[in-house]
Amino acid sequence: MPRYALLVEYDGAPFAGWQRQNDQPSVQGAIEAALTKLEPRAHTIAAAGRTDAGVHATGQVAHCDMEREWDPFRLSEALNFHLKPNPVAIVNCARVGDAWHARFDATERRYLFRLIARRAPLTFQDGQLWRVNHQLDAQAMQAGADRLIGLHDFTTFRSSICQAKSPVKTLDELTVKEVQHANGTEYQFHVRARSFLHNQVRSFVGTLERVGAGAWTADDVTAALEAKDRAACGPVCPPQGLYLAGVEYPVDPFAA
Repeated sequence: MPRYALLVEYDGAPFAGWQRQNDQPSVQGAIEAALTKLEPRAHTIAAAGRTDAGVHATGQVAHCDMEREWDPFRLSEALNFHLKPNPVAIVNCARVGDAWHARFDATERRYLFRLIARRAPLTFQDGQLWRVNHQLDAQAMQAGADRLIGLHDFTTFRSSICQAKSPVKTLDELTVKEVQHANGTEYQFHVRARSFLHNQVRSFVGTLERVGAGAWTADDVTAALEAKDRAACGPVCPPQGLYLAGVEYPVDPFAA
């Protein structure tokens, strides 16, 4: 069966997450339903990462197996037609080897978290950013973020229901950028690692927000990390504002 890699973009607000569920809408379910319109049978697709309810993606990667050969462009166009009106788009599609796997072949995942500081409620970007009503210190947040870079036991920063076999992960990047807008100050958290624990990024951002607000210091972040105790984590921030921004592979399947 020919295998195709899909570059997927979606607004996570109306979904209960990526993973297919029996009684709630999911991104996986929407794409599989569209595939059934093209080849009437049960379809199962695999993705590089399972995003939670309300989490968005600009660079999710999945793969699907088809019964016949499709021109990749025509496959993406057909899927986008049948995905309407869901806020899901197949941005690119490529034929890959039969053994290629969206999850297991990935060497890096990149996330972006967007936080905005403003008193007024959000209108056009409601559900796309986490809003706080106080200014934050970007330099202080970066100082706290630097304490998390490298190989660590991240027990403090993972969900109690995380299914990963080990809490030990290597965090390659956690960069805080401040962007001034006329309608507020946006803080962007750029995060890179081979793999992540459940709720790890949201736990990082919620903790660093406390540093930016002056309630925590960088030393408090170190103490929380070294505690290896979920109770030592700062508040976990909400899912809006979190984006799966990209996935890296030894060879980019979409390069051609």
